[in-house]
Parts: sequence; structure tokens; C-alpha cells
Amino acid sequence: MKHANYFKSFSLITIWIWLFLFALLPFALMLIASVLSHDENTIVRLPFTFSNYTELNRLLYIHIFWRSLVIATIATTLCLLLGYPFAFLIARLQSKWKNFLILLIIIPFWTSSLIRSYALIALIKTKGVINAVFLALGLIHQPFLLLFTNTAVMIGLVYNLLPFMILPIMTNVERLDNRLIDAARDLGANQLTIFRKIIIPLTMPGIIAGCILVFLPAMTIFYIPDILGGAKSILIGNVIQNQFLIAQNWPFGSAISAVLTLLLATFILIYRFVSRGNKKEEWL
Repeated sequence: MKHANYFKSFSLITIWIWLFLFALLPFALMLIASVLSHDENTIVRLPFTFSNYTELNRLLYIHIFWRSLVIATIATTLCLLLGYPFAFLIARLQSKWKNFLILLIIIPFWTSSLIRSYALIALIKTKGVINAVFLALGLIHQPFLLLFTNTAVMIGLVYNLLPFMILPIMTNVERLDNRLIDAARDLGANQLTIFRKIIIPLTMPGIIAGCILVFLPAMTIFYIPDILGGAKSILIGNVIQNQFLIAQNWPFGSAISAVLTLLLATFILIYRFVSRGNKKEEWL
């Protein structure tokens, strides 16, 4: 028993040290840098200033942020529409194919998303596989112009982030109490009513978790717009990358990152609120 307590304490201390060194400390440094002044020689310098945050009110950055918000929202919606039925079917499947389908979801994680994004070019370019197949079948007479467009960016985002939507929803669907569904059928509810009144509310924590895991990366991933969207497709993640690596304006890049972190914290609070609400309903 004493050894188990020692191991538990050691594990907790290790986790807290890890979080402090690689999460809390970098975040604190980022917040400090966001209120310092820009200097080309020393990266940051005194005095403290909030000009980095007021700079975000410029029309250019408002437009980029709004554009990123719209693209991330569309990508999240598409992932939800595609991922929910897939997650529901896998979770309710009672056969040997279930583990195989789960494996198909996990397999993309075995390869770098950067490499997978480059592989998409072979599929969607003008002389790529998709256009070649459609032309051979006579479905189109001219190839689609997909590469270096917002559509290509959307395809890349959905392709890379879809597993992050499927997995949390699948976990929530597996925990569904079938007795509630059977009771609703006994009371005369049809399939649509059961889905709308029972299944959706009970799986809402998984939906929100999946949306968070898709929405925020969709706004901040910079290499997918670079590779598939070209120079015309600039999202907020590209702005952060440029400020840190090209312009060397770390205070402004930190200010943008701090705003996105605040957005993430807001979504997490919403998720916790919904999760607590569902737990209270279960107890009632």
C-alpha cells in the first residue's frame, strides 16, 4: 500500500513538473511577451505596452480572423456531418469489423499530417487522380481547378481533422443507455424523435469536444493553407507563423496566440458546463 502511494505521488509530481515546464511556463512567457515592445536585436524589450493587442483592431487582421473563423466553422460543420454518422455506426456495431474500422480511423495518425497534406496534391491537382478519373468516366470535360483554392484548404482540413471529431463522439455513443431508447420506443416515439430528444442531448459532450478539437486547429494550422491554398489563402495561423519566424515580431505573435488561447479557454468552459448539465440530468 505504501509503495502504491509513493508511485502515485511520484506520478503526480512528474505530471505537474511536465505541465509546468512545457505548458504553464511557455504560456506565461507568451503572455509576458505579448505586453512587451518589439525589438529587432533582442526580440522583446521594455516598456510594457498594450499596442500589440490594439494592433489587432486593424481591418487587415479583422478580415483574416473573420476569414479563419468562417473556414474553421465550415470545416468543423463538415467534420460533424461526416463524422457523427460514422462514429454512431461504429459505436453501435456488434461485430468483428468494429475493431477494424477503429483501426482505419487511427491509421492516419501513424503518418505525419504534413506528409498527408502533400499527398493530397497528387489527388486534387489539375492532372491529379480525381480529375483523371472524372475525365475518364466522362463526368467532366475540363479538369477541376481545386489546388491553391479555399476548396483545397477545406479538403485538407477535413481530411486531417476528421478523426478528432469521430473519436470523442464514438466514446459518448458507446456509453448510451439503451434502456432510455427502449423506453422512448415503448412510449411511441419514432426514430427521429429518439434521435433528437435522447441521442443528441446525451452525446452533446462528445459533439462539443469534437468541435473544439477540430475548430481550433482549423484556425491555427498554417501548413495546410500554405501547401494547398497557396499565397492567397492566409489564415490566422499563417499570421502567427510569419510574426514569429519571418517578421521576428514576437510580441505581436504572442498577442495573437494569447487571444486564441482565451478563445480555447472559453470553449473548454462551455464543454465543462454542458458536461455538468448532462451529469445532473443523469442523477435526476
